[in-house]
Amino acid sequence: MSTPTYVFVPGAGGLASFWDLVRQRLDARDVPSVAVTLPGPDPSQGLPEYVDLVVDAAAPYREVVLVAQSLGGFSASWAADRIAPRELVLINAMIPRPGETAGEWWEATGSGPARAANDVREGRDPDAGLDADVYFFHDLPPETLTTLQPSPDETDTVFAAPWGPAGWPDVPTRVIAGADDRLFPLSFQRRVARERLGLEVETVAGGHLAALSRPDELAAAILRTM
Repeated sequence: MSTPTYVFVPGAGGLASFWDLVRQRLDARDVPSVAVTLPGPDPSQGLPEYVDLVVDAAAPYREVVLVAQSLGGFSASWAADRIAPRELVLINAMIPRPGETAGEWWEATGSGPARAANDVREGRDPDAGLDADVYFFHDLPPETLTTLQPSPDETDTVFAAPWGPAGWPDVPTRVIAGADDRLFPLSFQRRVARERLGLEVETVAGGHLAALSRPDELAAAILRTM
């Protein structure tokens, strides 16, 4: 079986560079990959345009694996419905239902109460607000933090368009969750994956940005076959 090209889809902000550390690990194993840049700060570009960009990025390759982080679950899964990749890998990702918008997903899945309950369990104030240092950067090594490229703000446009496919794409799908994700706690991700896909999650070390905090472990998990 030939080695597929791994097509990496970022989350909010749309930075392809989010995946640099993981892609370096794939390069060391002679595994080809590309990362998609999405126009997060552009209010004229929404979910359908994001999907087109993912499809275009995959088009030059005969066989691909789509890998998506967080908000990227909406665009990558829709793209998978169009291009039938060998595999779809979701990492701390939003898992949509037909007709659901990314804006509706938060309440529909109960993500807010799940995050608050996890905060209480871990001794944080659930009403303190969504501080990036607490929920995103808490487990990043100092050397990564100092070189981290600021993520652009994501406009509201991408959260407004409904997810287009009539059902989940007929492609092998894996769900990977960070054991220390504070934004989408592990127990929450397990429940959503079971309810929406009938799948169990694979757990890796790290938080919501495991691609930055634990690239070795995440790269190894991504490359595991089903």
